Amino acid sequence: MPTTREAILAALHARLQPLAALTLRDEVLPERIPAAGLIILRDGQPGEPEVTLSPLRYHYQHRAELEVVVQAGTGRASAFDSLIATIGAAMEADRSLGGLCDWIEPEAPASVDLPVEGAAALKAAVITVVLHYTSTGPLA
Repeated sequence: MPTTREAILAALHARLQPLAALTLRDEVLPERIPAAGLIILRDGQPGEPEVTLSPLRYHYQHRAELEVVVQAGTGRASAFDSLIATIGAAMEADRSLGGLCDWIEPEAPASVDLPVEGAAALKAAVITVVLHYTSTGPLA
C-alpha cells in the first residue's frame, strides 16, 4: 500500500497523462523535446507539517514542481501558453485528486527563453504545485 504522499503524487502524475505533452515523473530532461511539449513532475518537499493531537494527524503543504518545456522556432510563446492553460484546466477539474488531497494549488510560472545552438529555442518554466493533505504520520 503506497504512502499518502506517494498516492497523491501518483494521482497528480496520472491527472497530467491525458495532456498532449509528454508527462514524465522524476526523469532527466531528454535530448529531444516532443512537439507538443514536455512536463516533468518532480516530487518536491513535503515541508514541516502542522501537527494536531487527538487524533494525531500531520497536515502538509507539500511543494511539488512541474518542469514545463516547449521547443519551437515560431509560435513558441503561444504553444507554451496553451500548455500552461491545459495544465491549469486539468488541475482545476479535480482539486482533490479524487479525494486523496484536501486541495491542490499551482503557483504562477516564471518562464524563461533558452537558446539552443543549432536548434529551435526552448521556453521553460517551473510551476510549483502546493499539495495540501493530511496523514497519520510522517512516514504514512
